[in-house]
Amino acid sequence: MWDTKGVALLGIALCIEVAYSAASQSYTWKNVVTGGGGGFVPGIVFNPSEKGLAYARTDIGGAYRLNSDDTWTPLADFVSNSNWNHWGVDALATDAVDTDRLYLAVGMYTNDWDPNNGAIMRSTDKGETWTESTLPFKVGGNMPGRGMGERLAADPNDNRILFFGARSGHGLWKSTDYGATWSNVTSFTWTGTYVQDSSYSYTADIVGIAWVTFDPTSGSSGSPTPRIFVGVANTGQSVFVSEDAGATWKWVSGEPQYGFLPHKGVLSPSEKTLYISYSDGAGPYDGTNGTVHKYNISTGVWTDISPTSITDTYYGYGGLSVDLQVPGTVMVAALNCWWPDELIWRSVDSGVTWSPIWAWNGYPSINYYYDYIVTNAPWLQDSTSTGEFPVRVGWMVEALSIDPFDSNHWLYGTGATIYGGHDLKNWDSAHNVTLESLAYGIEEMAVLGLIAPPGGPPLLSAVADVGGFYHSDLDTPPAQSHHTPTYSSTNGIDYAGNKPSNIVRSGSSDSDPTVALSTDFGRTWSANYAASSSTGTGSIALSADGDTVLLMSSTDGTLRSQYQSTFSAVSSLPSGAVIASDKANNSVFYGASSGTVYVSTDTGLSFARTAALGSSSAVNAIRAHPSVAGDVWASTDTGLWHSTDYGTTFTKIGSTTCTAGWSFSFGKASSSSSSSSSVIYGFFTVDGVTALFKTEDQGLNWQMISDASHGFGAASAHVVAADMANYGRVFVGTNGRGIFYGEPSGSLPTSSATSTSTSSTTATGSTMTTATTSSSTTSTARTTATTTSSSTTTTTATATTSSSSATSTSTATASPFGQCGGTTYTGPTGCPSGWTCTFFNDFYSQCTQQE
Repeated sequence: MWDTKGVALLGIALCIEVAYSAASQSYTWKNVVTGGGGGFVPGIVFNPSEKGLAYARTDIGGAYRLNSDDTWTPLADFVSNSNWNHWGVDALATDAVDTDRLYLAVGMYTNDWDPNNGAIMRSTDKGETWTESTLPFKVGGNMPGRGMGERLAADPNDNRILFFGARSGHGLWKSTDYGATWSNVTSFTWTGTYVQDSSYSYTADIVGIAWVTFDPTSGSSGSPTPRIFVGVANTGQSVFVSEDAGATWKWVSGEPQYGFLPHKGVLSPSEKTLYISYSDGAGPYDGTNGTVHKYNISTGVWTDISPTSITDTYYGYGGLSVDLQVPGTVMVAALNCWWPDELIWRSVDSGVTWSPIWAWNGYPSINYYYDYIVTNAPWLQDSTSTGEFPVRVGWMVEALSIDPFDSNHWLYGTGATIYGGHDLKNWDSAHNVTLESLAYGIEEMAVLGLIAPPGGPPLLSAVADVGGFYHSDLDTPPAQSHHTPTYSSTNGIDYAGNKPSNIVRSGSSDSDPTVALSTDFGRTWSANYAASSSTGTGSIALSADGDTVLLMSSTDGTLRSQYQSTFSAVSSLPSGAVIASDKANNSVFYGASSGTVYVSTDTGLSFARTAALGSSSAVNAIRAHPSVAGDVWASTDTGLWHSTDYGTTFTKIGSTTCTAGWSFSFGKASSSSSSSSSVIYGFFTVDGVTALFKTEDQGLNWQMISDASHGFGAASAHVVAADMANYGRVFVGTNGRGIFYGEPSGSLPTSSATSTSTSSTTATGSTMTTATTSSSTTSTARTTATTTSSSTTTTTATATTSSSSATSTSTATASPFGQCGGTTYTGPTGCPSGWTCTFFNDFYSQCTQQE
């Protein structure tokens, strides 16, 4: 295809195919510490028989076990791409008889977002190892109503027996062999009718059974417990009971009929009383009305004990707990009291009277009945934008538990962390408790972007819900999230290849521009008024010199801004394309969509199709080499592709070895490596195995660096960044388990290539619009060696690459914080008076201020 503005592009790319089984290299993995969780904790369960034993479940990040020092141990890091939905935990049960036994109901979604059925995970060693029992239906750990519960319970008298309340109208299920096999309880006919919103597939499913609660006082050890209560997400009759161990069931007569859903059903055994929190929504985000009731089992009397009258409340009720050491002590939380802060109440007289954790003292004055300590995660208190009323108690409180062995110890889950403390009884005397962040060890964040800019901090992150961080120390919680502007979620982040201290990020805001800029590696930020608060956020790319921003807006398609001018639409790059900037040539941006690569040589003003990546139908990521102009890689649903000529032609890396790829990044080459190429880290399918791999020789050999204990969940949901200053270090941002960083703990395996064959593929592009730039064209030879069992042959492919013809200005002076040296760098090497050119790595030296 021809056009008067360009030339026809036809590239013949060689494909080197290596036949072998990928090796493994041992890695040591740790979480990048944020210390505060970062996501919704819908369930916290104490074991009633073993002191100090407690568990927390999360909606997208697995389960955790409490340690004696208030930290938490993750229990589901084994989850990999093949069982990614097991990070969604919809219910948790701990065994009161054999306290080593633990059960999880796992599965992420009940709609078509999750193609797999759910399962019951069984452990006999407190979650160290697991056995799986697959269910014949889906489980919704990240569905509406996930804070209800617990839906799964072990019989406290006969621990062979468990009951599980399912979603989607599947009813009540029972196991009599420690959760190994399950059968439907056909005599329980109330499967739930409530749906949150029938107009949208995610909210249109039946929420189903909300909780199962045994009454241990109704039976004796070794025999099935006769009395079992079940709460169902119905707006009518919703609480049911069996008096014969689940053989027959009936509605608990007299239950109030307000049209509310029972969120929690908690038994106070010594009072023979069942406490229930109700809300008019399934949660965790909704709920504008509700009640708290208690049911006296002996008399059959229901009593409304709501802290706020039904005519005055603007929230439902969620979290609920009783003190097993002090009968009559009850605590309940508003499911969502969004303003001015979350409310939690405590009663010491079975709900006759209540005291709140804060109270108005004549608007706008508030009496706070707590001290607030967040040293584990100081970023939880937003120091720059607390507003008139700082939100500290939290939101989305469905998990609330008093330690059954220690009346001073309590924990509750929010949308961002776990709070609690060890002086709870002070509430009843001084009416002041110490509220602490107690989520250390829980890393639940959904990570949307990671960069390790040369010369900057070890890591910068873009995170959903909590914004993201400047990580100056990987093992220490950051002081604050990104601010000025503050984004509820940061969707994209990038750095300028030639000026890495220049950073851009994009995030969601109700009032500030959705694009922010930094010139000091993300320590401080300023709003980029090229965007507004209504500019759709998305992935973002910053040109090599930092003057041009390319934004893939979630609402407005491809947008471009240069020198902070107002963003304008770029129609020649399809909406939703993956994007990247060339890290060495300021004029070049790359995009890819539906198996096709697009290139701009005029700083993003226009894009032209340059190459079709074989039979690929989806491009999952595109990345430019951190220091080599025109060197660009793309991962697709067919594998990994490489171009050395600005995306004009691409080579497929192993036609049968690497057959799919997702996020990937470049890291520093080994000092002992015979190859000068950067190490590539990423999630790929290699020899039929989908995992985290690295290659030090551009795909000739692969090493799997994830392992049985660190599977990282869904490969398609991760972001990967690598360190160009520290060989072997790689970062993995997960969808629910925060950020990991890994470093080699085992030697690099020897080459495992055994045989190869060579084939060719044609990458055909249409018109590429060219811009007038100061550049020259050179012809370079790319040589690849093919090893066979009997001989070695060398194949040479010639490609045309464009490189900038920058004139060396080594006698000129760089700007403060500007680049002053590095491989392929041709700019000024001198620094202003009082500044010195500081070496950071082979690719980057920067003018820093002298002390």
